Amino acid sequence: MSPFHECVLVQLNSAIFNFQSLLTVVLLMICTCAYLRAIAPSVMDRNKTGLLGTFWKFARIGERKSPYVAFCCVAMAFSILFLS
Repeated sequence: MSPFHECVLVQLNSAIFNFQSLLTVVLLMICTCAYLRAIAPSVMDRNKTGLLGTFWKFARIGERKSPYVAFCCVAMAFSILFLS
């Protein structure tokens, strides 16, 4: 394998297993699903099970734990802006 291919594989693996990126995606999903449920609750409420039920669960977390989610969003923004 050439050095170029090894470099590409290392960068790909670091992007897949980056915990901060995973947390950012989860927080964005929670916030987005909670917002969409506030706008159109009937769309989220009819899909409570299965794969689409995951979005309903994200929306419930965003509604019930909103102070904690807001704090996590601010902490994540601070971390991305000033510590990365």
